[in-house]
Amino acid sequence: MFRQFATLLLAGTLVLPAALAQAATLNVHLVMSDSTAPYRQFSDTLNQTLAAGGADVVIESQPGKEASADLIVAVGMKAMELAVARSDVPVLGVMIPRASYEMLLERQSAQQRSGSTSAIYLDQPWRRQLNFIRAVLPGHNTVGLLYSPDSRITLPRLPAGMSLNAKTVGTPQTLFDALEAILDSSDVLLVVPDSEIYSSNNVRNILLTSYRYKVPLIGVSQAYVNAGALGAVFSTPEQLAVQ
Repeated sequence: MFRQFATLLLAGTLVLPAALAQAATLNVHLVMSDSTAPYRQFSDTLNQTLAAGGADVVIESQPGKEASADLIVAVGMKAMELAVARSDVPVLGVMIPRASYEMLLERQSAQQRSGSTSAIYLDQPWRRQLNFIRAVLPGHNTVGLLYSPDSRITLPRLPAGMSLNAKTVGTPQTLFDALEAILDSSDVLLVVPDSEIYSSNNVRNILLTSYRYKVPLIGVSQAYVNAGALGAVFSTPEQLAVQ
């Protein structure tokens, strides 16, 4: 057994107009991608944290109120895309992958959107993930990694004694051939936030295949651990809300 670690990476600074920074009350509109448990946990903790801190912030979650908001907090990528498309109010995205956010920024620039955006990523730093692997799996030095061409991943430099076995998956049809090739030559499989590979339709079979090859899998969330991954470095919705 091992201890599950929950950690946070904050990326970017939200730049607000001077008039907003000096306002007496900040009107925040909260937009969530859906009503599943992680998003509800984020919303509940955000409200509790603001109330406990005595913050002069009004949270509004009713549809159609975005136009009157000083700031939109968009929870999840679906909510982030909708908020950016529908409003010029500054937007803070949370619980979103870095690659998805960067692609959104490119589209935003092309559309000449006037509102500013920032984000708190789901992604964890490479060093933190690799240190986790060394701590829970000493001797597992070859790290397998699969990624799609559109993931814009920057492959990490590994610590001395570790090696990276990375492979691009060109099409969904070649995923499991690539997976078996990686598992056959790796000590551990490290998941990255890449929905093209680790979609809800694929995760179960990826886990089962890793079991068959006796290669431990390190996931990116509590859900992976619940499904059978050996471990994960992740941020809880509550931690993200406090941040």
